[in-house]
Amino acid sequence: MDRESAPRCDTAHHRHLHPAWGVAAIAFLVLTVAAGARAAPSALIDSLQTEFGWSTAQISLAITVNLLCYGLTAPFVAALIQRFGIRRITFAALALVGAGSGLSVLSVRPWMLVVTWGLLIGLGTGAVALVFAAAVVDTWFARRRGLVMGILTAGQSTGQLVFLPVVANLTESVGWRWATLVLAATALVLLSAVRWLRGDPEQLAVVPFGAPPGWHTPPRPRGNPAAAALHTLRIASRSKTFWSLMAGFAICGATTNGIVGTHFIPSAHDHGMPQTTAAGLLAVVGIFDVLGTIGSGWLTDRLDPRVLLGIYYAGRGVGLAALPFLLGASVQPPMILFIIVYGLDWVATVPPTVALCNEAFGDRGPIVFGWAFASHQVGAAIAALAAGVVRDVTGQYTFAWFAAAALCGVAVVISFAIRRGPVADIER
Repeated sequence: MDRESAPRCDTAHHRHLHPAWGVAAIAFLVLTVAAGARAAPSALIDSLQTEFGWSTAQISLAITVNLLCYGLTAPFVAALIQRFGIRRITFAALALVGAGSGLSVLSVRPWMLVVTWGLLIGLGTGAVALVFAAAVVDTWFARRRGLVMGILTAGQSTGQLVFLPVVANLTESVGWRWATLVLAATALVLLSAVRWLRGDPEQLAVVPFGAPPGWHTPPRPRGNPAAAALHTLRIASRSKTFWSLMAGFAICGATTNGIVGTHFIPSAHDHGMPQTTAAGLLAVVGIFDVLGTIGSGWLTDRLDPRVLLGIYYAGRGVGLAALPFLLGASVQPPMILFIIVYGLDWVATVPPTVALCNEAFGDRGPIVFGWAFASHQVGAAIAALAAGVVRDVTGQYTFAWFAAAALCGVAVVISFAIRRGPVADIER
């Protein structure tokens, strides 16, 4: 019996749990480990400076390359997943993360850090980032897409929550090299679970969760995946909606991964806070990010995504403007409030952004989101490097926090200016 005549509906009815949820669970673990590897350098900055005497800007360059690779792989990974399937891309990504983390222990020059943490880990984590999550949702779910996208996005926060305190404590107790080796081992162990990933529901003779009977997997596109990604960029870039999504998500990256994810720990340390305490606070952001992102996915299924984005960016801007006045040697209640609010807001922007991409660009939505995610990481990379330069020049991060708050105000305006509905002038 071929795939077209397989008894999809009967098989689905006899399963207690739809296999889409198993795929989502594995994807969640992959996203968690990748996020932990990507976030780890922020807990290593002080140790690298102490051992090698490198400046904040030199170390930030490696993180900048990481963020650029992390983002610029996204649109091409979306096309590669469509061409070769989820499992092959995930296996290659985890292998890169494991290799980059393991080889980083040999770094004795800044350029070596750029190659390992910047290039290898950036490419690996970029291949299993939010575009990977969007591909899983698009392939395996016809209903609950906003909710599932929120859950998978929260996997990145879980990685931060789980790995940042571990990395910080290992760095202080046994050294930064052992911390990176733990990350490498975790990525390589997870490779064994990748074999359970399936590229599409028809491989298991089922329909996506919530899909009607008789559904069929769309044929995989043929041809060069890079050319497909670039072609989508060319035709999507004709619309104002595309550029609004790109600009807003670039600001999102600058004000999360770029400045807070990279520089919160060293900035808190400048104010006398122990590094492990600052890492713990950043991990707590991850706890509330899980709640905020899942809640955002639920809201995205019900409310105007533009309104949600405007609210999220406004709250983020207020928090960043207040942060320089909250940092100190000890953790006070206002700082706890900042951590809670910022955590709820951290990547709550993702589900409404994915929804707007799919609404405007249809079946090209995942690749368009890949380009939006690329802009997210370009914004993050610029902010990471710029904040490091501000710290080296002024001796503090204050001006960087204020600039990030101002950018959030710009994002509010952009969000409300996005037009709803399909883009009329794009080639279908």
